Amino acid sequence: MDNLENTSNSSAGGKHWERDLLEKLAMENLQEARRRRRWGIFFKLIIVLYMGIIILSSPEINTAMHNSAATGHTALVDLDGVIDTESPANAERINASLKAAFEDAKTVGIILRINSPGGSPVQSGIIYDEILRLRALHPKIPVHAVITDICASGGYYVAAATDRIYVDKASLVGSIGVLMDGFGFDQVIRKVGVERRLLTAGENKGFLDPFSPSNPKQVEHAHNMLREIHEQFIDAVKKGRGDRLKTDTPGLFSGLVWNGSRSVELGLADELGSTEYVAREVFKAEDILDFTQRESLAERLVKKAGVNLGETLFNAMATQFAAQFGSQQAQPKLR
Repeated sequence: MDNLENTSNSSAGGKHWERDLLEKLAMENLQEARRRRRWGIFFKLIIVLYMGIIILSSPEINTAMHNSAATGHTALVDLDGVIDTESPANAERINASLKAAFEDAKTVGIILRINSPGGSPVQSGIIYDEILRLRALHPKIPVHAVITDICASGGYYVAAATDRIYVDKASLVGSIGVLMDGFGFDQVIRKVGVERRLLTAGENKGFLDPFSPSNPKQVEHAHNMLREIHEQFIDAVKKGRGDRLKTDTPGLFSGLVWNGSRSVELGLADELGSTEYVAREVFKAEDILDFTQRESLAERLVKKAGVNLGETLFNAMATQFAAQFGSQQAQPKLR
């Protein structure tokens, strides 16, 4: 009898254990399903919020909203920072902003507000050409440059395409020149006992390689190339400024920089004046509408969140590697 009772109790205990295990597994599955549902709702809300930010921060929508209330305004386009394909001050963005400003029916005049040390001669030239094209298409809409802190080199290249240039008395203006910078490490690696092994097909493929001795023919070729770009720069400035430019001034095209007051005397600029002054006194349209296409709030949030960190690190490492091993040549710069 005792053996029968023990067997019965053991059987009941085993069934109770199995039932507890099944209940526990069912409860965990239920909790996991609830967690997945909550996370799904959370991510859907994030996507909706993200799309809303993109829509609300769209430059085209912001411009349209402003335009609906404007009755006649001064259009503003900011060119701020180094002029480069990877910066906000790139030709594509600046030209799109200018085009939108010119094509707006309520634009009385356009201010291109510049605060730039220069940058790519190619990007600067593209903006310069587009300003001339838009001026020809819209001859009744004046476009004036207003310089804040600095308008040097490529920045001044762009400014020269406008109808008039206004500066602050302490602005830095000019630097009409071209440079190509780099380093030479051939003496260093020789001292530390490193042998440079550069294999090329084409005698000038390793042009200005920083780890090889300087090649006089290549240096002369670089100087000739810089002189040609410099002449293009000078011609653009002369075309834009015309008879206002005091071309007999020593050092005018040497890369020197002058303050705003002196730049007016040299014909590099026309008058002292701020953005508000030009809008109020020159265009007679105090309402200033910003047409600058900027990075959207969504773009800035994504960057701050570090989504593009991997790409940035990769590009930085690739650039550093290319610079160290001479596969990336120095680029001419208008600054």
